[in-house]
Amino acid sequence: MYSENTGPVLAKILSLNLDQDTMEWWQKQLQQLTETPSARQLYLTYSLLGSKLTGDSPEYPGNSTPETNYLKLQGANTLQVARIYLLVYALETDREFYLPKVQKLIELADTGEMATFLKFLVLLPGAKEFKFSAVEALRTNIATVFDAIALDNPYPALYFNDQQWNQMYLKAAFMQRDLGKIQSVNERGNKDLSRIISDYAHERWAASREVDPQFWQPVGPFLEGDLIEDVKRLLNSDHNAEQRAGALLVSESGKAELSDLLSAHPQLQKKVENKEIHWNNLNQ
Repeated sequence: MYSENTGPVLAKILSLNLDQDTMEWWQKQLQQLTETPSARQLYLTYSLLGSKLTGDSPEYPGNSTPETNYLKLQGANTLQVARIYLLVYALETDREFYLPKVQKLIELADTGEMATFLKFLVLLPGAKEFKFSAVEALRTNIATVFDAIALDNPYPALYFNDQQWNQMYLKAAFMQRDLGKIQSVNERGNKDLSRIISDYAHERWAASREVDPQFWQPVGPFLEGDLIEDVKRLLNSDHNAEQRAGALLVSESGKAELSDLLSAHPQLQKKVENKEIHWNNLNQ
């Protein structure tokens, strides 16, 4: 998502939300980062922003951009915008010098700061350089930190390999997060993930526990073997959302030989054909 416009967009937002005295202080800090690259200056400025700015929602420019849309989606406050811009500015000014300093800053972040970093990694130049921190966040059981990387965030779909993506998706289900907020689920589906989903569902069923019907979303293109039996179970479920999930899986499989599974449920088949059922309305 980072582009040559990211820095100017963030700078414009800050210009609309900082008073004159704070703006003068801010410009001075940025100038010092440029004139004499300094880890101490970067860390000091980052820290002082906490006392200079508030956690209020910022005013945005009238024209929307990918950056402003994403900041709004993540509920960014003025302090977060300033801290992300500080990192963008430093990396654009002297990437070779500031990259390890920014990585260190992320490594030492407290829980709240880490959540901010993870939400907005995608706005940093060379965002892939920070994948280690993003993958490490998958280990946490702190919901705010996990959600920051997993939900409403394009970073995993852009930079995670299949193993990392699969780990995140399974962890999201295990932590009972809102799977509908994971981006690019269909695009990142894979055969291994489909097997993992089936295995996890069978463990839950064996323990008489429910499985979020949306958990099945990536499976459609990989329907074969035991997964077909799973779909039959969903279609014959007493729960409407599971029936809908099963119908979508058959439809998305693209396999004509599975059409009989859906034709046995004419009402579901009609809704699928009329595009009345999709993954974000399973429970309606």
